[in-house]
Amino acid sequence: MKRSREIILLSHCILNTNSKVEGLSEYSGVLFELTNLIIKRGIGIIQLPCPEMLMYGIKRWGHVKEQFDTPYFREKCRKLIQPIVNQLIDYKNSGYKILGVIGIDGSPSCGVNKTCSGNWGGEFSNNKLLVDKIHNLKFINASGIFIEEMKKIFRENDLNISFTAVDETNINSSINKIKEFLDKSKSFEEEM
Repeated sequence: MKRSREIILLSHCILNTNSKVEGLSEYSGVLFELTNLIIKRGIGIIQLPCPEMLMYGIKRWGHVKEQFDTPYFREKCRKLIQPIVNQLIDYKNSGYKILGVIGIDGSPSCGVNKTCSGNWGGEFSNNKLLVDKIHNLKFINASGIFIEEMKKIFRENDLNISFTAVDETNINSSINKIKEFLDKSKSFEEEM
């Protein structure tokens, strides 16, 4: 059996849903349909770190992009991704094909095409504006902070890596789009 020389990077919670904000997961434990697809194709997996879990723990509340858009959070994201970048450079220099990154749309850190946004924050108790804040939460067409920093550091290191995402509001459609993404990556490699 020929060894695969392909690698994909997955947002942490695709392989470990327990890292998500309690109650947010649309699947149990592992996103089996996606991981099974990747495993059947013989693609190597790099699990990305979860900056939210590492910085705020399991009992955190849900956040919005604006709460993470701070110099400190961005710096920590860059520090978390640097060991992965070092691996990717070594893989690339050794002839491996890095197929891409699969993020989680809607996430304020790992969203690729959309992220959660709003004027969120402050004290819960005696907050007369809390209901208004909740009603003003929305998804916007933008990447989360971790993905933004990942894209920057990839460019800085001449790593041309594509991004796609799971949209947890429609997992089946996402799986089909990711199949197309993987097929496109495969055919692109064959053309070279």
